[in-house]
Amino acid sequence: MNETQITLQGWLGGDVVLRKAGEVPVANFRVASTPRRFNRRTESWGDAPTQWYTVNVWRALADNCAQSLRRGDPVVVHGRLNVQVYVNADNIEVTTFEIEADHVGHDLSRGTSAFTRTPRAVPTGDEAAVTAA
Repeated sequence: MNETQITLQGWLGGDVVLRKAGEVPVANFRVASTPRRFNRRTESWGDAPTQWYTVNVWRALADNCAQSLRRGDPVVVHGRLNVQVYVNADNIEVTTFEIEADHVGHDLSRGTSAFTRTPRAVPTGDEAAVTAA
């Protein structure tokens, strides 16, 4: 696999938007990450420009993100990075960063969180017969 994997820490820029693609839940949200750098010359810390990422999640992770995350929450996101370059209506070249996330969670270095396990679906009589066969 030659895809770029990325893990980032940042803050949710807005609430999670949940929708359906066919029968599959998909959610997206924006994460802002502001790198801090130490300047040895001035012996001080400074902020680099804020980087914005659009995060897309699918299936159960999409549902869990929609139920768990709120604007301003500190998060850690891990997934595949996609970079897209296009020219907008004002004829300006724009670069966007999207992450197809495999893992999302609260950044526990910033606070606490309570975990609730998602209940498994109980198979109906028809599904149980198919898996038993």
